[in-house]
Amino acid sequence: MDKNKIAVVDYHDYTSGDLNKRSQFIQDFGDSFSNMGFAIVRNHGVSEALKARLFEVSKAFFALSDDVKKSFEDEANHGQRGYISKNKESAKGQTVPDIKEFYHVGQTVTDNDPIKSEYPDNIFPSNDVIQDFEKVTQEVYQTFESTGRNLLRATALYLDLPENYFDDKIHNGNSILRLLHYYPVKDKSQIPPGAVRAAAHGDINLITLLMGGSAEGLQAQTLDGQWIPVSPAEDEIVINIGDMLARLTNDRFRSTQHRVITPREESWLTPRYSTPFFLHPRSDMDLTCLETCITDENPKHYEDCTAGEFLTERLIELGLKKV
Repeated sequence: MDKNKIAVVDYHDYTSGDLNKRSQFIQDFGDSFSNMGFAIVRNHGVSEALKARLFEVSKAFFALSDDVKKSFEDEANHGQRGYISKNKESAKGQTVPDIKEFYHVGQTVTDNDPIKSEYPDNIFPSNDVIQDFEKVTQEVYQTFESTGRNLLRATALYLDLPENYFDDKIHNGNSILRLLHYYPVKDKSQIPPGAVRAAAHGDINLITLLMGGSAEGLQAQTLDGQWIPVSPAEDEIVINIGDMLARLTNDRFRSTQHRVITPREESWLTPRYSTPFFLHPRSDMDLTCLETCITDENPKHYEDCTAGEFLTERLIELGLKKV
């Protein structure tokens, strides 16, 4: 297998009941995570109609005036819910903010789980502002949460863990659906030196399910340090490993650096929309490296911590939370 190649797998192979197809899916999916930290999945559960509606409500929201958008921004919750205005987030280690704005939809707890006290309420525009914004984003959130659960079951089997190893750890987890808008820039003098649409970074969470974008520009870094385009087909989504899962597996799974660039000068004039779903565990999940992933050749890389402790640390680094 080419270790610099991102595997394309069919989600139906895992869910169909065909044991041979299921076994091959687990192997290809896990190998791709080990080598590139990325995989591309088709038949992921979000219908073309739902995807189209999602991008309709996303584009409609970001087309609103800045003043209206900012009425859905609550800076006191550190970007956990609602609108996050332009140039607020920087990649870890970067001082220049990314050229983007976004909107966060978080977990809705409905089963009296006490973890609800950890989460702020979602913020939604009314139907008078954007028709069906809440309905559409909630449906996508729930679909990706279900798909993500099954994909983590596949990774658990690849790691020789019980298939349901992650189930209780992600139940009512702190997952986030992000509607992203890389807004067009007509006057290049307005771009701070060194700024890009999204600087090189690793995600914080367990896995990310990415739908979109509407234009090229996503790149991932290979094992030998080269940047390659990540270009899923219209009916495919990109899955990548986050730092939490890399930490749990002692880097057996790679949390690969990735970025969003403007591949051509005229790309700055074109808006780019995408929708990542950051699948997070509950805050009390233990991220201590799995014993099975620690060997003499690969000694333990990380100190023990919980998911909540790690998330807080990273949000401070990103500038979304103050010390």
